[in-house]
Amino acid sequence: FPTARDRSLRPWVERLVGALAPDRESFAVRFVGDRTMRRLNRDFRGKDKTTDVLSFPGEPGPEGWPLGDVAISVPQAARQAAELGHAVERELRLLILHGALHCLGHDHENDGGEMDALERRLRRRYLRDA
Repeated sequence: FPTARDRSLRPWVERLVGALAPDRESFAVRFVGDRTMRRLNRDFRGKDKTTDVLSFPGEPGPEGWPLGDVAISVPQAARQAAELGHAVERELRLLILHGALHCLGHDHENDGGEMDALERRLRRRYLRDA
C-alpha cells in the first residue's frame, strides 16, 4: 500500500494529532484494500460497499484515552486522487485529517457545516505542502 516515500506520513500524523488532541494517548491509521473496507463498512455501518475512510473513536480507559482508529482504503484514495488531480499522498492526508475529526466527535452529516468549515481551515494549515 503506501510506498517507502510515504514515510513522511508518520511525522505529519504525529504533528496533526499533537495539535488537535494533545491529551490523547494514541491514534492508529490502518491502510486497507477495497475488500477489507467493504467488509468494515458493512459490519459497522450497514453499507455493503467500499468507502474511503472509516473512523472508530477511542474511549477513555485505565491506560488513557486513545483518539481512536482510522481505516483508509488505499485503492479508493488513489481513485479519488486521480479524479481530483492531486497526489495519492495528499489524498491520504486529507482522509487522515477527516478521520481524526470524526474521532474527535465531529459529524459533517448533522452539524450544519461546522466540521466542513473546520476541515477547510485545517487543510490550509496542514496540507500546504502535500
